Amino acid sequence: MKYKIIIIAGLIVSGLFSSCDQFEDDYLDAEAPSTTDEALLFSNAGLAKGAIDGIKVPFGETNSYRGRFLPYYGLNTDVEWHNTSQTAGDKADLCVYDAKWNNSEMNTTNNAYAMMFQGIERANICIRGLRKYGNPLPGTELGQLLGEALTLRAIYYADLVKTWGDVPYRFEPITPETLYLAKVNRDEIYKQLIADLGEASTLVAWPNETAYTSTVEHVNKAFVKAFRARLAMAASGYQQYPGSFGGVRRSTDPDLSVDKMYALALKECREVIANGSAKLETTFEGLWRKYNEEVVTAGGESLWEIPFADGRGRMLFTFAVRHTSASDQFQANGPNRGGVAGPLPFVFYDYDQADTRRDVTCVPYKYGAAVNNIAKQELNTLDTWYFGKYRYEWMKRRVISTNDDGVNKIYMRYAEVLLIAAEAANELEGPAAAATYLKEIRRRAFPAAAQAVKVDAYVNALTDKTAMFNAIVEENKYEFTGEMERKQALIRWNLLKVKLDEAKAKMTDLKARTGQYANVPSTLYYKYAADNVSLIIYGLNRGENASPGADYTSATWTKLEDTKIASLYKAGVDPDLRQFWPIWQVFIETSNNMLWNDYGYGGSN
Repeated sequence: MKYKIIIIAGLIVSGLFSSCDQFEDDYLDAEAPSTTDEALLFSNAGLAKGAIDGIKVPFGETNSYRGRFLPYYGLNTDVEWHNTSQTAGDKADLCVYDAKWNNSEMNTTNNAYAMMFQGIERANICIRGLRKYGNPLPGTELGQLLGEALTLRAIYYADLVKTWGDVPYRFEPITPETLYLAKVNRDEIYKQLIADLGEASTLVAWPNETAYTSTVEHVNKAFVKAFRARLAMAASGYQQYPGSFGGVRRSTDPDLSVDKMYALALKECREVIANGSAKLETTFEGLWRKYNEEVVTAGGESLWEIPFADGRGRMLFTFAVRHTSASDQFQANGPNRGGVAGPLPFVFYDYDQADTRRDVTCVPYKYGAAVNNIAKQELNTLDTWYFGKYRYEWMKRRVISTNDDGVNKIYMRYAEVLLIAAEAANELEGPAAAATYLKEIRRRAFPAAAQAVKVDAYVNALTDKTAMFNAIVEENKYEFTGEMERKQALIRWNLLKVKLDEAKAKMTDLKARTGQYANVPSTLYYKYAADNVSLIIYGLNRGENASPGADYTSATWTKLEDTKIASLYKAGVDPDLRQFWPIWQVFIETSNNMLWNDYGYGGSN
């Protein structure tokens, strides 16, 4: 009987979502799901779970998050860039703030923009069905599922808004009358999402409070509250608006004022912190080892992850330390996997040398061509670094798909809760209120022997709001480089172009070994460890200028061309006026004249 129920559930879900996915293309020919099917599906928790899982399917579609959104959105910032930004083309244009509406990487009907709306439509059907046919009360399975559906819809919408700005408002399943909708002011969407997450937080359980929330692949209350705090900060922050009252500004909607939104964010973060069901991992390296080992048990630092099956997802495929050969002792994922993006060359040198996050985040080597299936580490040049948070060599399984790796995307982690709390508390209550949260982040980053100076004395010296805010901006850099969260943060702080220009100036100083980079060595020395795979490198730290011995090989550490420095954003482009991607041509031209692009992106009305 159980096997039969599973088959029935699968058939109903498949029919339900195939109808809704086709509807936008040709609603007259699409067969609407029957009331009987919906009533059966959404009144039974076992069956409804399949429908909720179906909301997640668009994350993994070919040109959706997996292959287009996650690999490109979030680059370039003052800490991370596309490693070939200097190479002209549509891939680089997505990162250098010069995307066109007909970008060949994105201008397809199955692109992330469409897949996000497909996920929203699936969520809308589930939300309607659960409200109409279930009894989704707090503490019930159906209540948990409704909360998850509301949250998944908010995830898709939050990513739409941060990437495209104003988009259509779709919070009900599509009908013939609503097939074509114009864009709305994103403030209205933010308000709806914040309200939805408020409801969801009353419905879902804390991490490990139930068997269902024992994994970070399901939504839990800690994530919902933290995500609501993130959206409150974004909604009240600076962003580019269109029209005669446009420009880069905060929202003028009184419901999204700094006072209201920061208070909401602080309240949500403090409730997550007080509950104690999520926490920082003991060490920064331990956090990222667990991630690459694909530990999805709730109750640690990861709050929620986009779940990719083993044959989907491209987090390591795109962002890992590069592996040159198609197969070596660590992976069989295909040639030249990883290394598409990396930290800017100066980021390693901006970390305090005692900061344990530095060597986890910034990696100056790749794995070379394998000999007898064994690849050795090889030193890169100064202009090319990789994110060490993503490593095949830390995985417990061997990736054998040549097109995907299946590693999840951490969508939000507990460290962000602490930093949002610090920022909001500083604004509303002053630096003393923020200090506790900032100290907790830094205490994990520094060894015990350094904490009196690097944690306590450092934070205690931040006695005014401006100094504390600037320290929080820097701490976000040290904590999140390589996670592609920086771009939206810089935008909401109104620091995007300021920090990008600062990054260009830093790279120029690093190239010339002047200013704060005057004591960065120009020569590195290396040899292989006993395993004959791992490099031992001398000269990466400031002031390491003398040869460590004849058993080391020297390498010049100066390659950083002006053209690459300049490619952080395209010449003649103001990043503050290019905060979003354009809506792609294929969607504009099939919108019945209801969609358009602002900001001179093309396809404007």
